[in-house]
Amino acid sequence: MVAKRIGKGIVQSTLILTVANIINRLLGFGYRIYMSNILGPEGMGLFQLIMPIYALAWSISCSGLTTSVSKLVAAEKAKGQYGNMGRILKQALAISTILGLVLTAILFLFSDIVAGRMFGDARLSMSLKILSLSFPFMAAGSCTRGYFMGLQETVIPAISQVFEQCVRMAVIFLLAAAMMPRGLGYATAAAMLGIFAGEVLSFVFVILAYKGYKVKWKHFKKPTLSSSESLYMLGAMAIPLTFNRITGSLLSAFENLMLPRRLVLYGMTNSEALSEFGKISGMAMPLVQFLSALLVSLSISLVPAVSEAMTMKNFSRISNTVSKVMLFTTITGIGSAGVFILLANELGEIIYNQNISHILILLGIMCPFMYMQTTLSGILNGLGEQVFIFRNALISSAISIAFIMLVVPHLGLNGYILGSFLGLVVICALSLNKIRITTHIKVNLLDWFIKPILSSILTVLVVRLFKAHIFGAFGNIAGLAVTLMLTGLMYMTLIVSTGCFSRDDMKAILRR
Repeated sequence: MVAKRIGKGIVQSTLILTVANIINRLLGFGYRIYMSNILGPEGMGLFQLIMPIYALAWSISCSGLTTSVSKLVAAEKAKGQYGNMGRILKQALAISTILGLVLTAILFLFSDIVAGRMFGDARLSMSLKILSLSFPFMAAGSCTRGYFMGLQETVIPAISQVFEQCVRMAVIFLLAAAMMPRGLGYATAAAMLGIFAGEVLSFVFVILAYKGYKVKWKHFKKPTLSSSESLYMLGAMAIPLTFNRITGSLLSAFENLMLPRRLVLYGMTNSEALSEFGKISGMAMPLVQFLSALLVSLSISLVPAVSEAMTMKNFSRISNTVSKVMLFTTITGIGSAGVFILLANELGEIIYNQNISHILILLGIMCPFMYMQTTLSGILNGLGEQVFIFRNALISSAISIAFIMLVVPHLGLNGYILGSFLGLVVICALSLNKIRITTHIKVNLLDWFIKPILSSILTVLVVRLFKAHIFGAFGNIAGLAVTLMLTGLMYMTLIVSTGCFSRDDMKAILRR
C-alpha cells in the first residue's frame, strides 16, 4: 500500500507539473517570439545577460531552501508530523525573505556599477534596479512552492507557474512596444517589470493557498522538533545545496559575460557577438528545452518521492522506478534530437523569423544528454547526493569555461557548443555510474540507447523524403504541425515495435 501511494504521488505530481510546464512553455514561446520581434537578436542578448543575475539571486536566497523544504516536508509527512512541516516552512520563509531583501539592497544601490563595469553596457542599469525588487517575493514564493511539492500537492505550484507567466506576458505586451522607441534599455526594462509583477502576484497566490490548505486539512499539530533542531536540519541540507547552486550560477554568469567578448576575438563586432549570444541563449536553447517539459516535471517529482522512499528504506522501489524513468528519459531525448536535426531550418524561420538552423542542429545532438542530466539531478537530489552534484557542476563548468577562453576565439560559437557538449557527456556518465552503484540499477545499453538511436535515424530519413511535400501542401505553420505529429508517431511506432518500450513499461511507469 505504501509503495502504491508513493507511485501514485509520482504519477500525479508529474502529470500535473507536465501540463503546467507545457502551458508555461507555450506561453513562454509566445512571450519570446514577441520579444524577439520587438527587441531583435541584440535586445535578446541584453535580456539574456541579465538573467544570470536573476538566477544567482535565486540560488543565494532560496534554491537550497526550496529543495530542503520539499525533502524535509516529505519526510515529516511520512511520519505524520504536520506541526514540524509548518515550523520548517516558516523558518525557511524567514531566512529566504531576509536574504532576498539584502540582495535587493545590494543590486539596487550598485546597479550602475554592475551594468557599466560588469556587463559593459550602461543601458542595463534601469533593468537591474527593477529586477532587484522581485528578489524577496521570488524567494518566499519559491520556498512555499517547495512545501507543496513535499506534500506532492502539485496543483498549487502548477497554477502559480502559469499565473506568473501570464502576468509577465501581459506586462511585456502592454509596455515593450511603447518603450522600444526610447531604446533597447527601456524595452528590456519592460521585460523586467513583467518579471517583478509576476513574482509579486505569484507569491501572494501561493501564500493564500498555503493558509487555505492548512485550514482545510487542520494541520495545527504541535511540532515535536524544537526551533534549533528544525533549523539545524534545514541548514545541514540547504547550505551545501545553496553553495552548489551559487557556484553554478556564478560560473554560468561568468560564461555569459565572457562568451560575447571571446566572440569579438573571433572576429565579430560587439553587436554581432551580442546577437549571436541572443540567438543561442534566448532563442535556440529555450526551443530545444521545450520538449523536456515532462522530464523537468519528473525530476521535480522524484525529489520528494525518492526521499520518502529512502525514509522508509524501500530500496527495491527506488531501483525499479529509476530504471523505468531512465528508459523514458533516453527515449525522449534521442527522439527530440531527431526532431531538431530534421526541422532545424523550419523551426527557426517559422517561430523566430531567424536563421538559427546551424545552432539548432548542434544543440539537438546534445538533447539526449541535456535531458538525462535533468532526470539524473532529480534522482541524485532525492538520494541526498548534493556534494556529488556540486562536484559534477564544477567539472562541467570548468570544461565549458576552458572552451570559451581557449577555443571560442578560434572556432567561434561552435567552440562554445563543443565545450558544453563535452561537459554534459562527462557529468552524465559520472552521475549515471553513481546512481548505478547506489540503487543497483542495470544499464540496458540496447534499449536505452541503441534501439532509440536507430529508430530516430530511420524516422528522420523517412520523414525527410516527404517533408517538402507536406509543407507545400499545408503551408508553414500547419506543415510544421503535421510533420511533428508524423515524426512522433513513426518514432514511437518503431520504439514499440523494436521492443524497446512496451505497453508493460508504460504501465510500470504509471504504477510508479
